[in-house]
Amino acid sequence: MAESQSPEPARETIDGQSPAQAAQTLGRLPPEQIETLLGQMPHDEAMAVAAQLPGVASALAGDEASEQATEAAAAEIDATIDELLAAAPAVLDSSKTAAEAVAFLVQSQAVAQITYIFVVDDEKLVGVVGMRDIVLAKPGQPLSEIMVKEPFAFKSGTGVDAAVRAALARHYPVYPVVDDQGRLLGCVRGWQLFQRVVVEVTAQAGAQVGVSREEQVNTSILAAFRMRHPWLQVNLLTAFAAAFVVSLFEDTITQIVALAAFLPVLAGQSGNTGCQALAITLRGLTLGQLDEYPVRKLLRKEILLGALNGVVVGIVAGVAMWLYASYSGEPNAIMLGLVILVAMVGACTGSGIFGVVVPLTLKRVGADPAMASSIFLTTFTDILGMGLMLFLASSILL
Repeated sequence: MAESQSPEPARETIDGQSPAQAAQTLGRLPPEQIETLLGQMPHDEAMAVAAQLPGVASALAGDEASEQATEAAAAEIDATIDELLAAAPAVLDSSKTAAEAVAFLVQSQAVAQITYIFVVDDEKLVGVVGMRDIVLAKPGQPLSEIMVKEPFAFKSGTGVDAAVRAALARHYPVYPVVDDQGRLLGCVRGWQLFQRVVVEVTAQAGAQVGVSREEQVNTSILAAFRMRHPWLQVNLLTAFAAAFVVSLFEDTITQIVALAAFLPVLAGQSGNTGCQALAITLRGLTLGQLDEYPVRKLLRKEILLGALNGVVVGIVAGVAMWLYASYSGEPNAIMLGLVILVAMVGACTGSGIFGVVVPLTLKRVGADPAMASSIFLTTFTDILGMGLMLFLASSILL
């Protein structure tokens, strides 16, 4: 097990190192030291090093402590804003002058970490001063005259998800954190918040097909099998449901063989339409956009988009069916083309609805809205699309 280092020597060690080398050095430290050292780095440097941490820890074969430290450091973004809290590097009373603020900066050992000077009165945050304001101010001018009054600040206990949504409209490098009485508790760096968005969005692609968020490229075969296989069994059961619907129209397929060739075409187009709606819905949930954008408005939008796409794609598919059926000697080639057109419009419209409803339903029942959404979505769109096409063909042509 790797020995821990004190933060001071460790900081001296990583100074001048590349992001990969610095991440390898940090990977041997306990998670609380990793957090402290990253918080002391400039914003861009910390982002570059943090991006290397998961891969570096996994590359240290047999170094279980490094893996645990990195995983713990990454897991910290799932809690409240208080767990990301760091001491504010520059806090001054509002009565201090610009000259005194400059003297404070000159004497500070962590001047590279200072983005704002937080101005307080009786420990309560009353303003912030940027470096540019200090440079342009007159030496004897008090901070109370040059500060930005009533700055935005996070309240203690704010969830990281809520903090991310609030930060999306601001993009500040550092955010102050205060208690219920307005007393300054510390600060949180912007890269820590947006790391949450990166982790969430990158995990969605795998989660939609049943890949666990915890699985990485270095996950063992047995562990990956345990994470993935249950969802494949669920997918198998849902595929049986779609197969059952098709079996109900076996006589129709036997008599109109041309329909069999267009079953995968219909399923593929409706499935893609549903996945597009699903991706937009998941993005809205992740970024908190659905807190302000009504779900009914999103649903109406996806219904109209599905219908429009269904008409355009359905015309092309209908013409293709007409040509194929005519070449195959089917007596009702034109009607078959019309069936494909109507079925495509209905399937794409329904898939747009499912793309919105499935993740929202999973969230409402307390499940991960991204986890295996596409498995359920594909089943619903297959049943709707293929069932509608075969039902129309049976009703109109037989």
